[in-house]
Amino acid sequence: MLKIQRLCLILFIGMTGTCAAQETYRADVQSDDAIINALYAVISGGPGETRDWARFRNLFAPSARLIPTRKEDNRLILRTLSPDEYVQLFSSRISTGFYEKELVARTERYGTVVHRFSTYETRETKNGPVTNHGINSIQMFFDGERYYIITIFWCAENLGFPLPAALLPK
Repeated sequence: MLKIQRLCLILFIGMTGTCAAQETYRADVQSDDAIINALYAVISGGPGETRDWARFRNLFAPSARLIPTRKEDNRLILRTLSPDEYVQLFSSRISTGFYEKELVARTERYGTVVHRFSTYETRETKNGPVTNHGINSIQMFFDGERYYIITIFWCAENLGFPLPAALLPK
C-alpha cells in the first residue's frame, strides 16, 4: 500500500509541475508567432547560461520530434530526437554562446495544421558575426486552445546548401 501511495505522490508532483509550466508559459503557445519567438528565445544565450528547459518542453506535443540534417562520412543523414534528447545533446555540446533568430518566415495554415518555413541565423555572441544560416521547417498543431510544435526539421547552410535570395531578408 505504501508503494502505491508513493507512486501516486510522484505522479501527482509530476503532473503538477507540468500544469505549472503550462500556466507559466501560457502566452508562449497562444499564437504561431508566439511559439516560434519562444522557441528561438529559449535556446539562445551566452556560454554557461542556463536555458529554461521547462519552457522549451512546454512548446512541444508529447510525441514531438526534432530532426537535424547532418553529414556523416560525406553522406547526408537525419537524426531524430525527442525534445528531451535535444536538451541533453544541446547541453553537452554547446560550450560557446549560441544565439539563433528568425530572419524570414513563411507560414501556411489549414484547419489544425500550421507550417512555418523559418530562415534562421546563428551567432556565438548576441552581436557577433553570423556563424551559420539555415532553414527550420516547423510543423505545429492548434487544438483550438494552444499551439504545439510537432516537428522541427532543419538543414544548415554549412552542409553545402546556400540559401536562395528569396529566403533571405530583403
